[in-house]
Amino acid sequence: MTEHVEWSEPEAPAPTAQAPVTPADAADAARLVAFGLQPKLLPARDQEYADLLRRYREDPPFARLADAVAAGLGLVVLEVSPRAGMAVTAAEDSVFAVRMGDYARRTAADSGDRFLHGLAHLAVAAMAFPRPEDLADDGYIGRVTVNGVDAFVRQACRRLEERAAEQGENTDPATDAPGLEAAWRIWARRSATGATKDARRPAASTTGIVAKAVTFLTESGFLQRTGDDNGGTYRTTARYQLQVRDMAGSAAMAELLELGVVPVTDGTPTLMPAEETDDLELVADAGLPFHSA
Repeated sequence: MTEHVEWSEPEAPAPTAQAPVTPADAADAARLVAFGLQPKLLPARDQEYADLLRRYREDPPFARLADAVAAGLGLVVLEVSPRAGMAVTAAEDSVFAVRMGDYARRTAADSGDRFLHGLAHLAVAAMAFPRPEDLADDGYIGRVTVNGVDAFVRQACRRLEERAAEQGENTDPATDAPGLEAAWRIWARRSATGATKDARRPAASTTGIVAKAVTFLTESGFLQRTGDDNGGTYRTTARYQLQVRDMAGSAAMAELLELGVVPVTDGTPTLMPAEETDDLELVADAGLPFHSA
């Protein structure tokens, strides 16, 4: 007599339980974010930083924990890699955000100057990465000079003036009006260099404003100074490329690029014809796309 045997599907193995997050894990995640807030620090120069980066890339639960720590601080993780470290940018409501109004007031009381400081930052970004392929290429290194950025903005000013004249617009509005259309008028009126009794570059001159912008970017690990020619020469870092990628879709950046002032890598700008574009505002109190150092 044959015994009847019932067949059944083998039981699926029980899912492996994930190890609980420990205080040490949370401390390591926060430590990695802290490294990310030191933009001049390179993983290649700090073994602990390099080890935490490797753990982030190889341990998904740890990566999610680090991302959560960054999000809780109002930070957006742009990239985690050996070339850039843990590159973060501040969200608009983050405690680490630098607002244009506060930034401008560090050296200027004139409310109109905040537009010039904002325009200087936009111009540096546009000169550093003038084409989409430059932003997309991880190996691309942009180069700018203080005098080149000022010349670039002044050519953009002339383009905006021509556009205003063609459209029959008022070419002499109040200097505190928002937008690039007002910013060019303020910039064009301002002395490029000026002079002080001790031969220093005045902070309120346009080259002084550009110099402040590139100094801020250098102190924040986004540019590296390479020389003193043309008011100061600088090269971009991987972190700055990531930051500019993040801000590339902004209205003011788009308007500046669409004016058709196309710079080349030695800091010398050229003026090219551009199609007419709608007016876009440069908001004075918008957050800079960079976190505080």
